[in-house]
Amino acid sequence: MDYPNSVPSVGLVDGRFVDENPVAGTPGSLIPAVWGNSVTQEILSVITGGGLVASEADNGQLFKAIQAIVEGASPMRSVITRLAATKTLSEQELGLVLIDGSPGAVTLTLPAANAALGVRDVIVRRVDNSGSRMVIQATGTDRIRFHTHLSPSGYTFFVLMGGGDWWHLRSDGGGSWWPIGRFDNTPLGRPFFETTVLLSPGGYGALNGAVMNRAEWPWLWDHAQRSGMLNTEATRAGNEGNWTPGDGALTFRGPELRGEFLRVLDEGRNVDINRIMGTNQAGTVHSYAMGAGGAGAVGSRWSDSLSAVGAQTHESQTWVKPANGGPIYPAGTNYQQDAANTLLYTFTSRPRNVAYPGRIKVI
Repeated sequence: MDYPNSVPSVGLVDGRFVDENPVAGTPGSLIPAVWGNSVTQEILSVITGGGLVASEADNGQLFKAIQAIVEGASPMRSVITRLAATKTLSEQELGLVLIDGSPGAVTLTLPAANAALGVRDVIVRRVDNSGSRMVIQATGTDRIRFHTHLSPSGYTFFVLMGGGDWWHLRSDGGGSWWPIGRFDNTPLGRPFFETTVLLSPGGYGALNGAVMNRAEWPWLWDHAQRSGMLNTEATRAGNEGNWTPGDGALTFRGPELRGEFLRVLDEGRNVDINRIMGTNQAGTVHSYAMGAGGAGAVGSRWSDSLSAVGAQTHESQTWVKPANGGPIYPAGTNYQQDAANTLLYTFTSRPRNVAYPGRIKVI
């Protein structure tokens, strides 16, 4: 619209309105009908475009319409949707989606990320802390572009794990949803110690060597295959820190680290020589002998052997009393009496330690 430059009318100067001048005897502007109707129609177009029905008695409609139009044009609309069952989201429900999985497993399917939807945002947030599986699924051939270092096209779904876990997604109008924020961006596969026996939100599992379904955890299976730590199921004993292919078709197995100490891999430094990542190492065995009947000086037959590694039976925890009636030796020691009645003490050393639950990032 513009000033009524092209509409001849009394009182207009270069198409602009002027006041009446009684001294000069010039009249004030008279608004041409064509211009007045045009202005009115411009305003009505905004009002109806904002989804309102024009009302002569409502003087705030233009402002309300502008608010609605701006909100509709924003990828992140001020809409809150609550659900507790499987469903497909409509375009009108995009915004903040609060999902309760306590009644059971939930699958939430996103709208098609096509040109009709355009650029839209959605935040999906889990509100319960039950063990129910909660899946956020893309429609048809759409993809959710996360962990693209493992799969350039992303994946067709992801899971929300733990109360408060959330992902912020944006559609691109071309078949993809892109994560632009999430509760926890810790890299996939990273191990942690925790100060709680509960599983924290954000995508964590226990470091317990669990067997998992490849179809349910495809990104983690991709990670395992590219990790350089995928061992065989047949040689798992002694290599429990590695991944294995499970049944070779439908499952795979994660690392087992319960009750273990972690050591940094040597990687060519030659301090912990010939170690393969994911393998375990028994505690170092120390030993010394005392004279006949226990009367000799400690260390009189010293045979300390820091390089002698014991069997893969981990640490024994026993109290024993020698056959010759000697003293009871501390927990964690064993003894042996040779032909000369000499006592040989052996023990597996370990540092003082605190036991914390181990966790691994699984998405």
